[in-house]
Amino acid sequence: MDELILDSLRRRMRAMHSLYEDATATMDLEHVNHVERDGVLPIAFSLFHYPNMEDAAFMVLAGEPPLWGDGWQARVNMAIDDHGKERTVEEMMGQRVGDYAALCEYIAAVFTRTEDWLASLDPADLTQLLVPRPLPPVVANTYSARVAGEQGITRLDGIECWMYQHGLRHMGEIELNRGFVGLGGMTS
Repeated sequence: MDELILDSLRRRMRAMHSLYEDATATMDLEHVNHVERDGVLPIAFSLFHYPNMEDAAFMVLAGEPPLWGDGWQARVNMAIDDHGKERTVEEMMGQRVGDYAALCEYIAAVFTRTEDWLASLDPADLTQLLVPRPLPPVVANTYSARVAGEQGITRLDGIECWMYQHGLRHMGEIELNRGFVGLGGMTS
C-alpha cells in the first residue's frame, strides 16, 4: 500500500510542479509584481513563498539544508528576503521579484530536488514520525496540525501538507491573480 501511495504522491507533485512551470512560462516581471489593491498580495508573494517553503520543508523531510541563501537572494533580489509564513499580509504587500529569470531557475532547482528525492524515497519511510505531539507553537495552528494523527506529523503528512496541498493552495492564488493582470487560469 505504501508503494501505491508514494507513486500517487510522485505523480501529483510532478503535476502540481508542472502548473507552476506553465504559469511562470506565461508571465513576466510586470505580471508577477503587479499589485491589484491593498490586501491582495502580488503574484510575487505566492511565486516565491511556496517554492521557498518547499525548499525549507526539505530540512525536516529529507534532512538536507535549503537551497535558498545569500547566493540565490543576490541573483533573484527579492524585495523581502523572507517566505512570509510568520508575517502579516500588510508586511508582505511589498514583496517584489527583482530578476524573474533567476527566480524561475530557483523554482526549477527546488522542484527538481524534490522530485529526485521522491523518486528515491523508500515507501516504508512514509510512516516515520517527524514532529511528535505536543506540536511546537510554530506548527500547532497550521493545516498540518489538523491533519496530524494521534502521534504527530509523519513524513507522509509532511509531504502531503507542506508540499502538495500547500503548493496547490498557492497555485490557486496565482491563478486568481493571473486574472487580475489579464492572463487566464491554468486549469479548468
